Amino acid sequence: MYEKRIPIRWRDMDGYGHVNNAVFLTYLEEARDEWLSRLLAGTGGESDYVVARIAIDYRRELKQKDESVLVRCRLDKLGTSSIRTLEEILLPDGDLCARAEVVLVMRDRAAGTSRPLTAEERAALGREGG
Repeated sequence: MYEKRIPIRWRDMDGYGHVNNAVFLTYLEEARDEWLSRLLAGTGGESDYVVARIAIDYRRELKQKDESVLVRCRLDKLGTSSIRTLEEILLPDGDLCARAEVVLVMRDRAAGTSRPLTAEERAALGREGG
């Protein structure tokens, strides 16, 4: 499981005085991209994926006074060309703020289509316990 602490930024706030719901997705993306970039480094696939699906359950609002969040990402399942992750946003004290399931699809940049995970990418992802 990968964890990243992210500060709650003033720009994350909306007119209601809490972190905008869309920013929750930004927090997840920031941690997921860093995690996969490190995990897939050297495989050629560290930036060759797109989000195909996100299902998120919001559990608690976030406010500026919360100061930071802890985002957790872990591999759930590998498909032929897809990676499914389970992700969470928590307060530093462990209080759950959101839980998400994300499906990423590997892509062939030149063709603009999906592509299968390579053996090297599978091996790197497999080391994560998926």
